Amino acid sequence: MRNLSENSEPRDGKAMMLGVGLDNPDGHVRITRGKNFHLLGGSRETHEVMQEVAVKVNEHLDRRGKTLEQISKDEFREIAEKVAPHKP
Repeated sequence: MRNLSENSEPRDGKAMMLGVGLDNPDGHVRITRGKNFHLLGGSRETHEVMQEVAVKVNEHLDRRGKTLEQISKDEFREIAEKVAPHKP
């Protein structure tokens, strides 16, 4: 049996990024769907950040000539660390 948390091999099947924003002071429901991602909720700022990250991940995948399904968890983590904003 494989330990999936340590799996660094590409996955089989459909892969998708899911973003859920939990801060939402204005009560507005924000939903964005795109190429291999669905984003739900969050404040305007949070939702915009999620959109930016999802788009940048896809840009990195396109430059590598790969799809989300074709990369390992380690490769996804590497891309995410490059594109996700880091707070001190």
